[in-house]
Amino acid sequence: MGDASPAPEDEALTQPPAPAGEPRATPSGSAGELRAEPAAPADEALAAPRTPARPSPDPAPTTDLADSDHLARRPTSRAPEVAHTASVRKLATGRRGPVDPVKSLMHRHRELCERAVDPLEIAAGLEAHGVTDRTAARYRHRDVFSLAEELFARVPAVAGEPVDASFAPARDIETRAAWSLRALLPGAACLTTFVALRLTEGVLDGGARLAIGTGGGLLALVGLVCALRTGPLCAEGRSSGAAGLFGCWLLGYVLYGDALLHQVLSGGPEGPWDITPAPLLGLAVAVAPAAWCAHLFSVHAHRKLNGSRALEEFAAGVRPLLFAAVAFFLCVLGGLLYLAGLGIGAGGSPVGAAALGVLLLLARLLTVHGFPEPAATGLAAACAVEAAAPALVLAGRLPGLDVLARPVDALVAAAGTGAVPAVACGAAALGLLTTATVALSRASAHTAA
Repeated sequence: MGDASPAPEDEALTQPPAPAGEPRATPSGSAGELRAEPAAPADEALAAPRTPARPSPDPAPTTDLADSDHLARRPTSRAPEVAHTASVRKLATGRRGPVDPVKSLMHRHRELCERAVDPLEIAAGLEAHGVTDRTAARYRHRDVFSLAEELFARVPAVAGEPVDASFAPARDIETRAAWSLRALLPGAACLTTFVALRLTEGVLDGGARLAIGTGGGLLALVGLVCALRTGPLCAEGRSSGAAGLFGCWLLGYVLYGDALLHQVLSGGPEGPWDITPAPLLGLAVAVAPAAWCAHLFSVHAHRKLNGSRALEEFAAGVRPLLFAAVAFFLCVLGGLLYLAGLGIGAGGSPVGAAALGVLLLLARLLTVHGFPEPAATGLAAACAVEAAAPALVLAGRLPGLDVLARPVDALVAAAGTGAVPAVACGAAALGLLTTATVALSRASAHTAA
């Protein structure tokens, strides 16, 4: 009674650990009972296969070296937001460019592709927007024409809108005959007027002859308007009123300019001015050759466009055509001016008239093919020089300003009064020829030719 037996919990705490190979007591479901688990024999433990231990679902942290090495080798899980950012970055850096590079260009120029009647029109439109053969290489094409063919094949045409079958110049005989006859109207009106004045010389008084001359001039002007509104010289919607005024000034200087400058230099002006009609007659008759030169240039340029496979190739083929058209027209105009001088008499400057004819042809070609601004600038420059010549002579009469008239005096003394229109129109024509060499060698300049 004096010895108290220990409680079961105390016995469990004070019980020494069982040696290896002996049964180990483990707590059972009840609080006071112990359940013995037999230990596996030593030889059976050695013979049994080693089973890898599964990691605990919530392992306790430990400082053991082996456990630390095991944790270092285990893959660590990334936070969801970090994993999402990494995947987006991987996708963003993995795509180096669009899968279909032509698709963006197709959407940007969809209207052009839908309204085009053939790939050449698309090529010309792309070239007008600054797309070159080097740019086409970035879209995996060798040139603009190849790129235009793919765009034309991929973009369907807009249904229900009437389009022309081609933008090539008209080639039927009736059309060419119609605008050829209209181009002959200015020359026919001028020639009829001069013949009437020659026949009535000494028969009618000055008032009647003035009326004949005025009526003939108006008929020639109407014929010129008709010639410029149809055919290869037609530039409907592109020509400006300022260019028309500049052209009228230049043609008026052909009639009265030389006589006016001569009177100013001799101390005038005083009295009526003499007119020089021979150059004007040659220019009026040359409207028909100018129309044919413009027509041939447009036709052959379009053929070059059909046969070319690169913009550089097309430009190299068009430039000789432009030079040939201008040279041919200059030869024809020179012959007409010579014949006009023989028929009416000497007067005026044939060199200045020839330079004016080339200037007018180049200005019209630029206007027809979509470049009216440089055309008007060239005509305005020629008008400014012709107007400045008599103005400088008059200004040189003021005290201390005689130096202003020296350039005009030196030019007239060296080559006569006809040198002023020759220099003015020749310099302007040379400038327009340079501009036309660059502008008209572009494919986009011939889409509406």
